[in-house]
Amino acid sequence: MSRPREEEGLKAAELKTRDYVTDAEIKRVQLERAGSPVPSCLSMKSDWSMEQPIHFKGDFSPDERVGAWLNQQGPTQASAVSPPPGEIEFPTVGSDSVSLSWGVPEGMDIRSLRFRVTWTSGTETCSHRVTGVNHMNIQSLRLGTKYIFSVATIGENDTQSRCVSAAVSTGKDTQSISTASDSTVLSNLQPGTVYTVSVCTVLENGESEATSQTHYIEPSGPGRVKATDVRSRSVTLCWERPVSIEGISYMIHIIYSCEGEEPRSEIISPETTTAVLSDLRPGMEYTFNITTVLPNNSCSKASTACVHTKTNLDELVCELGLEQHLKNKLTLSTVLEIDGETLTDESIQSLKSLPWCFLKRLMMVNVTARSVSCAAKPDTASQSMDSFLDMLFIPQGNSNEINPLDLLTAVFLCSDGFLQQEMVLKMSMCQFSVPLLLPKGDAQQCTLVLWAMRDIVKKFRQHSLADPRGFVEGSIVLTDLPLVSFVRLGSSSLSKSQILNHVLSNPEQYHDTFVHRNMVCGDTPRKISNGLVEISWYLPCGNRNIDIFSEPVAIANLRGDLSDFQTQYSFLCRTSAAVFVFCDDFGTDCNLLGSPHSQVQLFLISNSQSRSFNKDDFTRRVSEFQLQCNNIVMKSPQMNDSAFVKKLRLAITDLLKGNLNKISVEQMSIVAHKFRIPVDEDYISCQQGKQMADAITARISDIPEYKKKILPLQGTTWKQLAKLEKEECRLKNAREKNIEMYKSELSEQKQKLREQQRAHGISEPMSCFISAMSGSTEKRAYFLKWMRINLDNLSRKNLSSLREKYKQECQNSSENKARIAELDQQMSSCSLGVEHFLREMGQLYESACSLPEGHTSRRQMQRLPKLCAELLLEGFPLELVDGDASNIPLQWVTQVLKELHRLTQYKIRVVTVLGVQSTGKSTLLNTMFGIQFAVSSGRCTRGAFMLLIRVKEDFKRQLGCDCIMVIDTEGLKSPELAQLDDSYEHDNELAALVVGLSDITVINIAMENSTEMKDILQIVVHAFLRMKEVGRKPCCQFVHQNVPDISAHDKKVRDRKFLLEQLNEMTQTAAKMEKTGNNRKFTDVMAHDPEKNNWYIPGLWHGTPPMAPVNAGYSDSVNLFKRSVIEIFKEHKLGTNPPHTFNEFIEWTRSLWKAVKYENFIFSFRNSLVADAYTKLCTEFNKWDWAFRKNMYSWLMQAETKVSNFSTVAAQTQPSFNAADLLSKLRSEATLELDKGENLILDNLTEYYERQEGHVHLVEKYKEDFVNTAKSVRKETENSVKNKIEAAVEIRKGMFRLESIKKNHTVTIEQKVLKLIERCRESKINLSDQQLEDEFVKVWDETVNELCFSGIDRQDIVQDIYLQLRANLVREGGLVHEMVSNVGNLVECGKELFIVGSKPKISSMNYWRRLLGDNQQVRTQAMADYIIKQCRQFVDEKVRARSDYHNTYMIDLLHMVDENLDRHRNLDTSAHFEASLKIHICGHAAREFHQMHLDFIRANDPRQCLEQFKGQYCADFKDLFYKNLKNELETQKQTMESLEESCKMKKQEEE
Repeated sequence: MSRPREEEGLKAAELKTRDYVTDAEIKRVQLERAGSPVPSCLSMKSDWSMEQPIHFKGDFSPDERVGAWLNQQGPTQASAVSPPPGEIEFPTVGSDSVSLSWGVPEGMDIRSLRFRVTWTSGTETCSHRVTGVNHMNIQSLRLGTKYIFSVATIGENDTQSRCVSAAVSTGKDTQSISTASDSTVLSNLQPGTVYTVSVCTVLENGESEATSQTHYIEPSGPGRVKATDVRSRSVTLCWERPVSIEGISYMIHIIYSCEGEEPRSEIISPETTTAVLSDLRPGMEYTFNITTVLPNNSCSKASTACVHTKTNLDELVCELGLEQHLKNKLTLSTVLEIDGETLTDESIQSLKSLPWCFLKRLMMVNVTARSVSCAAKPDTASQSMDSFLDMLFIPQGNSNEINPLDLLTAVFLCSDGFLQQEMVLKMSMCQFSVPLLLPKGDAQQCTLVLWAMRDIVKKFRQHSLADPRGFVEGSIVLTDLPLVSFVRLGSSSLSKSQILNHVLSNPEQYHDTFVHRNMVCGDTPRKISNGLVEISWYLPCGNRNIDIFSEPVAIANLRGDLSDFQTQYSFLCRTSAAVFVFCDDFGTDCNLLGSPHSQVQLFLISNSQSRSFNKDDFTRRVSEFQLQCNNIVMKSPQMNDSAFVKKLRLAITDLLKGNLNKISVEQMSIVAHKFRIPVDEDYISCQQGKQMADAITARISDIPEYKKKILPLQGTTWKQLAKLEKEECRLKNAREKNIEMYKSELSEQKQKLREQQRAHGISEPMSCFISAMSGSTEKRAYFLKWMRINLDNLSRKNLSSLREKYKQECQNSSENKARIAELDQQMSSCSLGVEHFLREMGQLYESACSLPEGHTSRRQMQRLPKLCAELLLEGFPLELVDGDASNIPLQWVTQVLKELHRLTQYKIRVVTVLGVQSTGKSTLLNTMFGIQFAVSSGRCTRGAFMLLIRVKEDFKRQLGCDCIMVIDTEGLKSPELAQLDDSYEHDNELAALVVGLSDITVINIAMENSTEMKDILQIVVHAFLRMKEVGRKPCCQFVHQNVPDISAHDKKVRDRKFLLEQLNEMTQTAAKMEKTGNNRKFTDVMAHDPEKNNWYIPGLWHGTPPMAPVNAGYSDSVNLFKRSVIEIFKEHKLGTNPPHTFNEFIEWTRSLWKAVKYENFIFSFRNSLVADAYTKLCTEFNKWDWAFRKNMYSWLMQAETKVSNFSTVAAQTQPSFNAADLLSKLRSEATLELDKGENLILDNLTEYYERQEGHVHLVEKYKEDFVNTAKSVRKETENSVKNKIEAAVEIRKGMFRLESIKKNHTVTIEQKVLKLIERCRESKINLSDQQLEDEFVKVWDETVNELCFSGIDRQDIVQDIYLQLRANLVREGGLVHEMVSNVGNLVECGKELFIVGSKPKISSMNYWRRLLGDNQQVRTQAMADYIIKQCRQFVDEKVRARSDYHNTYMIDLLHMVDENLDRHRNLDTSAHFEASLKIHICGHAAREFHQMHLDFIRANDPRQCLEQFKGQYCADFKDLFYKNLKNELETQKQTMESLEESCKMKKQEEE
């Protein structure tokens, strides 16, 4: 074969593969690096990165050149770092090829090593880089030429070890075959080789001239290429192995490039089909050509792949598992979901867990949130010492490390506006710096973060305030403050952020406000956060011993070199009062500091000890910028860190003393727009929400007046309705009124109040509010947040003004109490929040519900509950209990929850918190669950708010529910309510309600003082014993806040035991009062383990606010508590307290609230001991009262006897003594008897309060009430007695007259008849029988009127008995009150047989008795029958006495029932049974006593007695009239006859 053809083919292959550097390129590189003694390796690094073979040409010998280069490499630092390879061996040497191998450095992994192989001949030098292998085939060498081969190990930063060299010479290779045929097959040809085939005829005497032809055997290329892992600076390629190339040595050659970059190459060993190509540019499209390269440099056709590298942002969010959230932003509700990770405290094992761990910690206000990192614990146990030492001294990058700023930036870019707001708020509480200008990944763009800061509210006390005790409170984005910015130019040996942390921290309370290099992962190179501008604030507390700066100041910190971020730097120059520049190398381009946008004071901060510091350059720059001495902060060699920080503080302090420009973050948005920096509030939905909110809030000036006019339905009318609802159940003001009529009156009043509400209609702002609420979810969320922001700002402004006025009035010497009271009321009502608008929506709905079903207004309001249900699902809190009216708008809440049930079908668990006011209840819940209850500015939580937290989908099964309802309540023992008479009632009602609704009740206690909450718990337990509705058993968790002692749990064992003993004692006391068994314990009512359910949490703040961060111990302790709560839910998944549906929760709320409204006794006491002491005192007082009434009743009976005997005794013995005298005497005697009885009660009361037993001191405050009650009883009895005496005297006087009338009725009638006859004669009228009867009626009426008897007043006996029954049951529970209130007509009760219920309440002891055959129901029925029989006998005896009804009858009767029940207390009957029995007995008594009263009236009314003789008197009247008339007629006849006779005689005489 011919060699020239082969060389031509090889040259063609070399040109095709571009496997070398041309002479022109060599010359260019040599000109650029003319000073380089070896232009080969060093000169080509910049253009080709030593990836291609490099050819050298020159006139010097190879030995001299290589030797000089090797000698130059020897002393470098690389040789000390990278170990050299082993000796070179030549397994095969061909005519134009050499195969060489070398030893692997000891203790090194060949897969991670790179080697540089260099070979030289007399005229040419070549070099190759080999990765992951220790052998190489070199082709295209010259025949018979000596080559020197050198191999060096390549280390980090392209440093290399000492070279190992060896020499070898090539040989020759020619093959021939002979054949007699005209054709032959040439086999075993090598791919990638150019063969010259020469054919000639061979004869015996010689050869003919050869005919030659060149053939190139093309190698097969790699198969399909694809990118399996695309990153920002690297791409992992994989390909299929070349086919038909088995047994042939080859390499894979990758050539790649992008726009604006020279092509690069990489040689890959054939053992692998993957390659990782690094040092790529982010966000660029690369073309990768992959070929098979044989040892002779022949190559196959290229397989091509185009790959677009990720941006740094894309890569980072992909590593963090957030790639989908760059478009679909993370939401707050997603972050707050309850998941299984809540229960674990394991180290983070993957980067994808980092953002979630960061967010979870941040939501819990944990100051370690920025220190999250992946656990990377090396396995040193199985590691050799050499590899261990290599790991120590050789820099090793950790791919699982991410700079905290990169993590923060990535999470911010993947979050929506509301999550960003919550993050910034929690970061501010942790005293972290927050983003001001947020970079957008790899681009130079950034965004001003304004919206995210809107929630930050700060309080501070600057030293320049006129009032040393005053303070400033306001939104941080609206507060004008001087801004001082810190930037870096070039390199600086000083850590800017760490120095700032020292400047802003007291030595004894250091805090990392800014992330710095010495924090966890702080030294990890930043990928996306360069260009980030952070802001923090220093706010003084007013204490000169603590404050670093006397005035507030904002601090901005630009990350990265300002030369790379001109926009950010220009923005800072425009907004800052001063810019402090960290710089050591002033030889760089410092002209950037003279920004055309800047009129700012410039300060230079430098370290003279830095290697890059040059005094001459520094002096030149100082002169150039015309800086004063005060504007230079230099760290000299003699200055330690503390002195340097002090010097920097002094510079800032001096700066703040001047007249600086101040700017708010909101005003910065104007500057940002001038620099074309977008603002996060420019988002269209945010702007639309702002416009809608501004349209409502812009009109508000006087908040109290605004609430009256715009939100009238929740004002006085609603509070009156709330009172009426409770009065309908408790009937406290019914007094003597008929209950049914009183209820009807209350119902009419409620209807009138609803009409008043409807008359107001919907105000224009409320219409706008409802319209905005009806928009899209995102717009609604922005609208509500803007409403809250605006309203809180208004409330703060109004409250601040009122506080100032209040202070002035209190300091005024002529104190105006009326004005102070008015200001106090204004301060209480100046709060206005979104909850007031939602409350108005509820009242609109409730007032519309009182309209008929088809009414237009009612239909219009039907959509409102669904809007609020959607709000709850979106994570907004909704008012459950109206704190101002102490009432639940039940129809509204019910319909909202029904809508929730329709939307979700969720099952829920309920967590509530109870505690004294201002003990951190809301903060505890917010820290536990990362939530933020809507609390109006300037006041604590009022009422109760409910909020839903979703459970993550994969955790629902374990937890047994879909979401957790958290209920936050107002603080108990509120000072503003303590002055009211019903303050205990308000607190106890609220506590009983929310505890009854909860699965877990968190009892929040300030420090270790549980006294006040213990009182509340006693009342709650007591109320539960009285309510049949409370069938659940909530778990009680005690949280003791502000307890920093780590040994508190062990030290307080005795206290916990004592607390439980006290609660058990109270429970037993309550059980005895309620007659529900004597062996009841606190844990029978509420689940509580004193060892597991007591938590001690340190204080919230670590230091003195406002610069104090949240205590890390607080967050950790709350997190542990949260885990225990979740574990309890898991344990109770299938227990006795299963989760609720919303419908079940509705019914539970309705029944519990109904029970609370009917309970009118126990809630009015501080605790159960007070209630018990009060009950005992009432029992004693009732005995004294009963004795007093019985004594007066006995005296009254004697007095009535005297009156009845008056006619037969007194009148005869003392003729001059009349009825008036008797009445006067009896009145005097009654007064003496009443005085005696009253004094006896008061003496007994005094003696009772002097006793030592029975906790009498607890009811001292009620003594005056009982004194007044005694006087009231005396007055009531006095009126009753005097009325009875007067009635008896009147009856007796009437009887006297009656007897007189009866005695003289004949004479009287005769006189009347004669007069009537005379009148008839005069008028010549003949009366008929009817006319005669009419005349008698007139006569009768005249006679009856002469009696002058007013009659006996008819009493409402049934009403009196009903009132007696209510008074007897007044201290029973709400169930009994409901039974009594629902008694329609007492007369209708007790007509049927009394049957004991089939399921009477029985204790566990009686349960076993029943199992043994003792049938309690039968015994209870027998007892009831006996009591009923005894009572009926008592009633019959009273009826047979035929006296009038007296209220002592019912007192005796009910006392008899109570005595019998007490004697049978072993039957353990329920309050329901006892009330039913008394109602049955009172129904019968009411009928009998009512009839007895009517009979007595009939028997003792003179008029009615006289009526009995009316018929007889009428007959006598008629008879007498007719008799007299007959006599008159006969007389007239005789007279006429006599006259006629006389006339006849006279006529006869005349004749």
